[in-house]
Amino acid sequence: MLTLGAVGLTLGLKAPIDAAAKKRALPAAGDWNWAVDYGPASDPANARRYRLLVLEPHHARPIAPLRGPGSRLLGYVSLGEVERNRSYFAALDAAGALGPPNPNWPDARMLDLRHEAARRAVIDRIVPEVLALGYDGIFIDTMDSVEAMEQQNPIANKGMVAAGAALIGQLRARFPNMRMMLNRGYAMLPDVATSIDIVLGEAMASRWNFTTKRYELLSDSDWQWQADRLRAAKARNPALTLTTLDYWDPSAPRQIAGLYARERAAGFRPYVATLALDRLIPEPTG
Repeated sequence: MLTLGAVGLTLGLKAPIDAAAKKRALPAAGDWNWAVDYGPASDPANARRYRLLVLEPHHARPIAPLRGPGSRLLGYVSLGEVERNRSYFAALDAAGALGPPNPNWPDARMLDLRHEAARRAVIDRIVPEVLALGYDGIFIDTMDSVEAMEQQNPIANKGMVAAGAALIGQLRARFPNMRMMLNRGYAMLPDVATSIDIVLGEAMASRWNFTTKRYELLSDSDWQWQADRLRAAKARNPALTLTTLDYWDPSAPRQIAGLYARERAAGFRPYVATLALDRLIPEPTG
C-alpha cells in the first residue's frame, strides 16, 4: 500500500514554490479563458480562442490546429475510474486492480490506486502516452470516486485517498515540467496542492441532476463548501490557479451569463457547458 511519506509530501505546511512551478504557472492576471471539449471534432477556430483547453487525448486527430497563441492543452486522464473502452482496461482487470462500476456511468470501473499494477500503468503508460501526443500536461478526473470508495467501505478500502495523493506526488516527481490540473479531489487536495498547477471546482453553482434529468442550481452553502476548499488550497500554493465548471442548458444565455459573473466575482476562472462536454460552448455576449 502506498503512503504519503513514500513520496516525501509535506503535510499541513505551506511549501515553497520552486522554479519549475513558476514556469508552469498560467498568468495570474489578465483576461484569459478556459474550456473542456471531449468531442472527437473540436472546431479549431473556437478552440484557438482559449488559453487553457482540456481535451480527450485518444481521438484520432492532430491537436496542433487546436492550439492558440500561448495556450496550454491538457489531456484527460481518469485516475479514479477506467472506462471499458480504454486500451489498458483488460490488463488492469486481469491484474485485479479494478473495483465495481460507477452507478452513474456503468461502463466505468473504479480503479484501486493502492494496487501496484494501477500505479505502474498510470506512471509508465497512461500519462506518457498523453504527453507523447503533444499535450502540455494532464487533467486528472474522478479522484472523488477514490474518496467515495474509502467512505463507503473504510475497512476494505482503507488508504485509497492516501494512495491517490501519493500517486500525484509521484507524477510530479517523474514529470516536473508537466502541467497538472485536478478536478475536485478535496479529500487529498490539502496534501497535493503544492504538486498541481490548477484545481477545478466542478458543479460549483449548478449541476445536472441524474435523478430528475435536468439542470439545477445548487445552494449557497454547497457553493461555499467548494469555494472554501479551493481558497484553502491556494493559501498553501499561491501559484495555484482556481477554475470552476458549471452546467446549464445552452439555450438559456442569461442564466449562463449569471453563472460566469458569479464565479468571476469570487475570483475564479469559470466555464459553463453541458453535461456531455462534447463541444465548445462560447460564453454569451451582450
